[in-house]
Amino acid sequence: MKFGKRLKQQIEQSLPGWQDNFLSYKELKKLVRRLISSSSLEYCGGNSKAEAEFVYLLNNEMEKFNAFFMEQEEDFVIRHKELTQRIERVINTQGPYGTRPSPPEYREEMAKIRKEMVNFHGEMVLLVNYSNINYTGLAKILKKFDKRTGGVLRLPFIQKALRQPFYTTDLISKLVKECETTIDTVFPPSPSAPTKSRPGMAVPGEGIFRNTVAALLTMREIRRGSSTYSHFSLPPLNLPDFDVIQSLQLFSPIQIP
Repeated sequence: MKFGKRLKQQIEQSLPGWQDNFLSYKELKKLVRRLISSSSLEYCGGNSKAEAEFVYLLNNEMEKFNAFFMEQEEDFVIRHKELTQRIERVINTQGPYGTRPSPPEYREEMAKIRKEMVNFHGEMVLLVNYSNINYTGLAKILKKFDKRTGGVLRLPFIQKALRQPFYTTDLISKLVKECETTIDTVFPPSPSAPTKSRPGMAVPGEGIFRNTVAALLTMREIRRGSSTYSHFSLPPLNLPDFDVIQSLQLFSPIQIP
C-alpha cells in the first residue's frame, strides 16, 4: 500500500479532534511537483527559493506535531495519575478491606475504571502511532524532494526531526507498560470470565480497540517496508502485541477475595 493511502486511512481512523494534526502529505506532494516545474527552481548548493519554501512548510508541520504531541502527552500523564488514585481510593473505601466495604459498589466502580483504563491504553498506543506515521511521512516527502531536485536536504532535516518532542515516545511507551501492569494486577482475568460483551464494555472490533489494532498494523507495516537499518529508520516497536490488546478488551468480572 502506498504511503499516501495508508496515511489517509490512519487519519480517517483517528480520534475526533486528531485529524487536522497529521502531516499534510498530499499538499506537500503537490508543492514538490509545482516547485520543480516552475522557473523559480534554480537549485545550487542547497540555496534555492524552492528549497526555502519547502523547508519553511516542513518546519511549520513539525511545530504542529510538537504542539499536539506535547499537549496529549501532558494530558496522558495527568489522566494516568488520576486513574491510579481512583483505583486506590475505591479499594481503600469500598474494597473488601476498605473503610466502608460494599461489594456491589466496589464491583461497579472498578468496572468503570477498568473500561476507562483500557480506552486510555488504546489512546496512548494511537499517540505512538501518530509519532511514527508523521515521522515516516516527513522522511518520504524529503526523499521525493531530494530525488527530483538533486538536493541533499533529507539527512540534515531528519537529524533535526529526531530531536523533536513528537518523535520522543519513551514516556508514552512507559505509561503504556504501566497501564498494562495495572490492568493485569488490579483486574486479573478470571478462568471462568465470559468473553461475551457486556453493556458499556469495550469489545473487539469497536471503538478505540479497532483503531488501536489498525495503528499497530500500520506501525508494523512501516517498519517492514525497509529490510535495512539507516539514519531514517524508526526504532524497534516497543508496544504490546495483538493478543495483549485483545486480552485487555475482554470483559472480566471484578473478583472480591
